[in-house]
Amino acid sequence: MNIYEELEGRGLVADCTDAEELRKRLSTAPVTLYCGFDPTADSLHVGNLVPLLALRRFQLLGHHPIALAGGATGSIGDPSGKSAERQLLTREVLAANIASVKEQLRRLLDFDTPVNPARLLDNASWTAPVSFLDFLRDIGKHFSVNMMVQKESVRARMEDRETGISYTEFSYMLLQAFDFYHLRKEFHCELQIGGSDQWGNITAGSDLCRKKLGAQVFGLTLPLITNADGTKFGKTVAGAVWLDVKRTSVYRFYQFWVRTDDRDVIRYLQYFTFLPEDRIAELAASHEQNPGAREAHKALAKEVTDLIHGPAATLEAIRASDILFGGGLEGVSESTFGDLIGEAPSKEIEISLLADAGTPFVELLVLAGLCPSKGQARKDIEGGGAYLNNVRETNFQRGVTSSDLLFGRYLLLRKGKRNYVVLVVR
Repeated sequence: MNIYEELEGRGLVADCTDAEELRKRLSTAPVTLYCGFDPTADSLHVGNLVPLLALRRFQLLGHHPIALAGGATGSIGDPSGKSAERQLLTREVLAANIASVKEQLRRLLDFDTPVNPARLLDNASWTAPVSFLDFLRDIGKHFSVNMMVQKESVRARMEDRETGISYTEFSYMLLQAFDFYHLRKEFHCELQIGGSDQWGNITAGSDLCRKKLGAQVFGLTLPLITNADGTKFGKTVAGAVWLDVKRTSVYRFYQFWVRTDDRDVIRYLQYFTFLPEDRIAELAASHEQNPGAREAHKALAKEVTDLIHGPAATLEAIRASDILFGGGLEGVSESTFGDLIGEAPSKEIEISLLADAGTPFVELLVLAGLCPSKGQARKDIEGGGAYLNNVRETNFQRGVTSSDLLFGRYLLLRKGKRNYVVLVVR
């Protein structure tokens, strides 16, 4: 399949500088393309995935992807989609961020294949050696200020009387255009892709390539993702959902996708997975017939988590998710179990309660607040509706001791199907 048809079929084409010409070019031979990202943090987040996965889609169909780290542009800050100027980062912070992000890119792109290996470049390597006067003479002269102020990213900020736009950010467009020019000249790069908020920067670069090199290049933008309820994609109550496990655990990453709004799940299967169209159609039909089964949600979560964290980590996240639905605790790590505490009420207890013969299970249910009285707790236990560490317990006199602790710290109590309390010893 032509990569343009692949993207179009998945709803991933927002704008293109010359769609028919690009279709023809992509059907004749592989192209070199690039997508830039500014390393404003030491991790990518799920909002970066659409363009980076697009690079992977191009690579899988034989094209040559370049992931461009903005060591230069990142030190300035892109005004696109921003209501205020970013905090400027030092070169040391940018270098550390690029090193961290490089490892995440290796999960998305193949840098080792002998056929069409991906490249990771840093635009500071060609921007830093250029003097300010040379940049103004060789690049700046090709840009009309009249044209620049018409770009949406610039105009929106200029119309804000409180923040305005600094000369620093105003110059960002020229720096990104310089990237496209350099990559076309040195790497024969013919296509730049990015989010739809990058349209002004991308077209500025294609104009510069035409003026300085007489070369035809292309720009393709992908849709900016918003949730069906109008909220920003990739944001939760806890903040952004990161690809780095130190910022967002695998369990919480998996849960983010499982909890996708029913109205978004099929669209996100198109955007964020490599499942074929016929499989997505099956999931869409299943979702329509029985949305409560959440088959599409689970497929989405598994595919994306596999891609970012690997199948072994995904399996552990699935097991952890199943715990709150009565699943077993085998194979779940302490760190993952710790994430579950945020999903269920918890209460601290003294370790002395579990010494020697321990505390009767019936009393712990009352202490946890799962039962209003010992009498009710006894009925629940004898009726088979009470669980200790997700194992049904029918002996109300059974003493719970420190040997029952999970990871030496926790007891998981459950009444019925979904009433949980985690007891944490202190």
